[in-house]
Amino acid sequence: MSGNRIIHTPEEIVRIRRAAAVTAQVRDEIARLAHPGMTTFDLDQLAGSLINATGGKSAFKNYHGFPGNICISVNDVVIHGIGRPDQIITENDIVSIDVGVTIDHAMGDTALTFSFKEPESDTRRLLDGTRQALMDGIAAARAGSFIRDISAAVEKCARKHKLGIVREYVGHGCGIKLHEPPEVPNYTGWGKGPRLEPGMVLCIEPMLNLGTDSVRLDRKDNWTVRTADGKLSAHFEHMILITDNEPEILTWQKTM
Repeated sequence: MSGNRIIHTPEEIVRIRRAAAVTAQVRDEIARLAHPGMTTFDLDQLAGSLINATGGKSAFKNYHGFPGNICISVNDVVIHGIGRPDQIITENDIVSIDVGVTIDHAMGDTALTFSFKEPESDTRRLLDGTRQALMDGIAAARAGSFIRDISAAVEKCARKHKLGIVREYVGHGCGIKLHEPPEVPNYTGWGKGPRLEPGMVLCIEPMLNLGTDSVRLDRKDNWTVRTADGKLSAHFEHMILITDNEPEILTWQKTM
C-alpha cells in the first residue's frame, strides 16, 4: 500500500470544512425528501437542484464519465448506482445515497443508507452494523496510529455483525480533489499504510453486505456494482480531519 498522504494547510482545511458541511446538509435533505413512488431519476434530479442551490456543483457528475448528480444504490446495489426513470422506489427498499459537492475549490463526500419503514431483523443488522463499523473506524483514526488501525476497527465490527466486507472498493483521502491518497480499506492484511498526522482528511466508508463479500459490475453501464448473490448491501461514509486529539467528523449530522 502506498505511503503517500496529503497534509492540508490551515487555509485548505477552512474550505474543506465548509464543503463537507454543505455536502452533509444536502445528503440529509435528500434523505428527508426521498419517498416511495418516486423514481431514482427523480431523486437524482432533486439532488442536483439541492446541490446547485448551495452555489456548488456535483463532484460526481461527469467524473470519469459518471452520468448522475449523486450515486443512488438500491437494495443489492453496493455503490455507483445511476438514477433511472424506470426504477421506482418502493417502501420495502433500502436506499444508499453517496453525495459529493465541490465548492470554493474544495470537496465534500459522504454517504448513508436508509429505509422507509422499520426493517426486518437481518436488514436492521446490516444497517446498524455498517453504521457502527463506520463509527468504530473513526474512533481509531488518531494521530500516531496507522491507516491499518482504521481498517482493523471496521473489519472487527463487520465480523461481529456477520457481514461481508467489500474489498474491491475502499475509502480514500479527500479535500481539494475527490480522491486523494491514501486508500482506506475496510479490511486488514495489506500492511500498516501511512501514519496518521494532523491535517490529513480521510473518507472512511464501510460497504458491507448481508451475504457474500463478492460483487459484480453491471456490464451494461459499467458503473453499477451489485452483490454477487443478490443480497442487500449498505454504505455509510464520513469525512474526517485528523487532529492532535480526537478526529473531527466534518460531515456529522443527526441523520447519520
